[in-house]
Amino acid sequence: MAPARSLRPVRPPSTRALALASRLNSAAIHLLRRISRADGVDGLTGARASALSVICYRGPLTSADLARRERVAAPTITRIVDALVRDGLVSREASGPDRRVVPLAATAQGRRLMERGRSRRIQALGAELQGLTVAEVGVLERAVGLLERLERREEPAKKGKKEKP
Repeated sequence: MAPARSLRPVRPPSTRALALASRLNSAAIHLLRRISRADGVDGLTGARASALSVICYRGPLTSADLARRERVAAPTITRIVDALVRDGLVSREASGPDRRVVPLAATAQGRRLMERGRSRRIQALGAELQGLTVAEVGVLERAVGLLERLERREEPAKKGKKEKP
Protein backbone atom coordinates (compact mmCIF):
# COMPACT_ATOMS: atom_id res chain seq x y z
CA MET A 1 0.00 0.00 0.00
CA ALA A 2 1.35 3.43 -0.94
CA PRO A 3 2.01 5.92 1.85
CA ALA A 4 -0.80 8.42 2.43
CA ARG A 5 -0.20 11.85 0.94
CA SER A 6 -0.69 14.95 2.97
CA LEU A 7 -3.92 16.70 2.02
CA ARG A 8 -2.69 19.94 3.54
CA PRO A 9 -2.92 22.72 0.92
CA VAL A 10 0.34 24.32 -0.15
CA ARG A 11 0.52 27.91 1.03
CA PRO A 12 1.30 30.45 -1.67
CA PRO A 13 4.45 32.53 -1.10
CA SER A 14 3.99 35.66 0.98
CA THR A 15 4.12 39.11 -0.57
CA ARG A 16 7.50 39.61 1.12
CA ALA A 17 8.87 36.34 -0.31
CA LEU A 18 7.63 37.24 -3.80
CA ALA A 19 9.19 40.71 -3.63
CA LEU A 20 12.51 39.23 -2.49
CA ALA A 21 12.33 36.56 -5.21
CA SER A 22 11.75 39.25 -7.84
CA ARG A 23 14.73 41.32 -6.64
CA LEU A 24 16.97 38.26 -6.42
CA ASN A 25 15.96 37.11 -9.91
CA SER A 26 16.66 40.51 -11.42
CA ALA A 27 19.96 41.05 -9.60
CA ALA A 28 21.25 37.55 -10.44
CA ILE A 29 20.35 37.87 -14.12
CA HIS A 30 21.91 41.31 -14.51
CA LEU A 31 25.06 40.40 -12.59
CA LEU A 32 25.53 37.19 -14.58
CA ARG A 33 25.00 39.06 -17.86
CA ARG A 34 27.61 41.64 -16.89
CA ILE A 35 30.27 39.13 -15.84
CA SER A 36 29.48 36.89 -18.84
CA ARG A 37 30.02 39.52 -21.52
CA ALA A 38 33.29 37.93 -22.63
CA ASP A 39 31.76 34.44 -22.95
CA GLY A 40 31.18 34.88 -26.69
CA VAL A 41 34.93 35.07 -27.34
CA ASP A 42 34.99 31.26 -27.43
CA GLY A 43 32.53 31.21 -30.34
CA LEU A 44 29.67 29.42 -28.56
CA THR A 45 26.09 30.58 -28.65
CA GLY A 46 24.32 30.83 -25.30
CA ALA A 47 22.34 27.65 -25.98
CA ARG A 48 25.46 25.66 -26.89
CA ALA A 49 27.39 26.99 -23.89
CA SER A 50 24.52 26.06 -21.59
CA ALA A 51 24.24 22.53 -23.00
CA LEU A 52 28.01 22.03 -22.85
CA SER A 53 28.03 23.22 -19.26
CA VAL A 54 25.38 20.66 -18.29
CA ILE A 55 27.28 17.89 -20.08
CA CYS A 56 30.59 18.92 -18.45
CA TYR A 57 29.33 19.34 -14.91
CA ARG A 58 26.42 16.84 -14.79
CA GLY A 59 27.20 14.35 -17.57
CA PRO A 60 27.60 11.97 -19.15
CA LEU A 61 23.92 11.93 -20.01
CA THR A 62 21.65 11.13 -22.93
CA SER A 63 20.19 13.66 -25.35
CA ALA A 64 16.76 13.09 -23.79
CA ASP A 65 18.12 13.87 -20.31
CA LEU A 66 19.89 16.94 -21.63
CA ALA A 67 16.72 18.18 -23.36
CA ARG A 68 14.80 17.80 -20.08
CA ARG A 69 17.46 19.67 -18.11
CA GLU A 70 17.66 22.45 -20.71
CA ARG A 71 13.85 22.47 -21.10
CA VAL A 72 13.90 22.25 -24.87
CA ALA A 73 12.39 19.87 -27.42
CA ALA A 74 14.28 16.86 -28.77
CA PRO A 75 14.87 18.37 -32.26
CA THR A 76 16.34 21.51 -30.67
CA ILE A 77 18.76 19.59 -28.46
CA THR A 78 19.72 17.39 -31.40
CA ARG A 79 20.79 20.46 -33.41
CA ILE A 80 22.74 21.83 -30.44
CA VAL A 81 24.48 18.52 -29.74
CA ASP A 82 25.26 17.98 -33.43
CA ALA A 83 27.07 21.33 -33.47
CA LEU A 84 28.97 20.52 -30.25
CA VAL A 85 30.02 17.14 -31.67
CA ARG A 86 31.05 18.72 -34.99
CA ASP A 87 33.17 21.27 -33.08
CA GLY A 88 34.89 18.51 -31.09
CA LEU A 89 33.48 19.64 -27.74
CA VAL A 90 31.21 16.63 -27.07
CA SER A 91 31.42 12.96 -27.98
CA ARG A 92 28.66 10.41 -28.54
CA GLU A 93 29.50 6.83 -27.72
CA ALA A 94 27.00 3.99 -27.72
CA SER A 95 27.59 1.73 -24.76
CA GLY A 96 26.00 -1.12 -22.91
CA PRO A 97 23.51 -3.66 -24.17
CA ASP A 98 21.03 -1.08 -25.51
CA ARG A 99 22.86 0.56 -28.42
CA ARG A 100 20.02 3.10 -28.74
CA VAL A 101 21.18 4.73 -25.50
CA VAL A 102 24.00 7.04 -26.51
CA PRO A 103 25.57 8.99 -23.66
CA LEU A 104 26.99 12.42 -24.35
CA ALA A 105 30.30 13.30 -22.74
CA ALA A 106 32.46 16.40 -22.87
CA THR A 107 35.76 16.00 -24.66
CA ALA A 108 38.98 17.35 -23.16
CA GLN A 109 38.62 20.34 -25.52
CA GLY A 110 35.04 20.92 -24.31
CA ARG A 111 36.08 20.78 -20.65
CA ARG A 112 38.95 23.21 -21.26
CA LEU A 113 36.60 25.65 -23.01
CA MET A 114 34.12 25.49 -20.11
CA GLU A 115 36.86 25.98 -17.53
CA ARG A 116 38.24 29.03 -19.40
CA GLY A 117 34.80 30.66 -19.42
CA ARG A 118 34.15 29.76 -15.78
CA SER A 119 37.55 31.16 -14.80
CA ARG A 120 36.84 34.45 -16.63
CA ARG A 121 33.47 34.80 -14.86
CA ILE A 122 34.95 34.02 -11.45
CA GLN A 123 37.76 36.56 -12.02
CA ALA A 124 35.22 39.21 -13.07
CA LEU A 125 32.98 38.50 -10.08
CA GLY A 126 35.97 38.45 -7.74
CA ALA A 127 36.93 41.90 -9.00
CA GLU A 128 33.36 43.10 -8.31
CA LEU A 129 33.51 41.72 -4.76
CA GLN A 130 36.71 43.70 -4.08
CA GLY A 131 34.54 46.83 -3.92
CA LEU A 132 32.56 45.53 -0.93
CA THR A 133 33.33 45.95 2.74
CA VAL A 134 34.38 43.01 4.91
CA ALA A 135 30.93 43.05 6.52
CA GLU A 136 29.20 43.01 3.12
CA VAL A 137 31.31 40.06 2.00
CA GLY A 138 30.26 38.24 5.18
CA VAL A 139 26.60 38.87 4.37
CA LEU A 140 27.13 37.50 0.86
CA GLU A 141 28.89 34.41 2.23
CA ARG A 142 25.88 33.64 4.43
CA ALA A 143 23.45 34.37 1.59
CA VAL A 144 25.32 32.01 -0.76
CA GLY A 145 24.97 29.27 1.84
CA LEU A 146 21.21 29.80 1.84
CA LEU A 147 21.06 29.83 -1.96
CA GLU A 148 23.05 26.59 -2.11
CA ARG A 149 20.57 25.04 0.32
CA LEU A 150 17.66 26.13 -1.87
CA GLU A 151 19.42 24.78 -4.97
CA ARG A 152 19.77 21.34 -3.37
CA ARG A 153 16.03 21.05 -2.74
CA GLU A 154 14.01 18.80 -5.04
CA GLU A 155 11.78 20.43 -7.59
CA PRO A 156 8.19 20.32 -6.27
CA ALA A 157 6.97 18.37 -9.32
CA LYS A 158 9.54 15.63 -8.73
CA LYS A 159 9.05 15.04 -4.99
CA GLY A 160 8.31 11.42 -4.37
CA LYS A 161 8.91 10.46 -8.01
CA LYS A 162 11.94 8.59 -9.22
CA GLU A 163 13.60 9.63 -12.44
CA LYS A 164 13.64 7.01 -15.16
CA PRO A 165 17.08 5.41 -15.59
